Amino acid sequence: MKTLMVTGYKPREINIFKENDQKIHIIKAAMEKRLIGFIEEGLEWILISGQMGVELWTAEIVLDLKDHYDIQLAIIPPFENQDERWPEDIKLKYEELTMLADFYQPLYKGDYKGPYQFRAKNKWLVEKSDGCLLLLDEEYPGSIKFFYEEAKRAQKDYSIYFITPSDLDDMVEEIRMSDPNYWN
Repeated sequence: MKTLMVTGYKPREINIFKENDQKIHIIKAAMEKRLIGFIEEGLEWILISGQMGVELWTAEIVLDLKDHYDIQLAIIPPFENQDERWPEDIKLKYEELTMLADFYQPLYKGDYKGPYQFRAKNKWLVEKSDGCLLLLDEEYPGSIKFFYEEAKRAQKDYSIYFITPSDLDDMVEEIRMSDPNYWN
């Protein structure tokens, strides 16, 4: 696999309302662990659409991993100015990440015109990737369900990987066990 699409929940969908929430650290640790595995198996590109939450956290991870791995990041939003209504701090982070990405190109010129742009984005990202990694609880799919449905309809051999709530629980335990104070 050379190209992987990564997506997951937006912050509010998983009750994250502040950028310093401890849950973000756990999600990022689980995501980094999975991405390193893919990179070590030959992954070259990670694609995101740049939405708030899991996708922007993934972009931060990829930029950190560039210090040790040959990996590229592409941000392909559905339209220009997707961050127009976002909180100012996340808007600034998005702008910085789009400048640091190896490739950045909105699918549609101009602002939001309609839901067809999101459907087209999902279809395009599935077509351009070899598989996807989703942070997903299938019982509560949230807005990810639209990408997930498109991925399941792929007209090619398309691998779908998950980070589940159980994986996050395992990561919490792994982080706890790696703390030297835990053993005292």
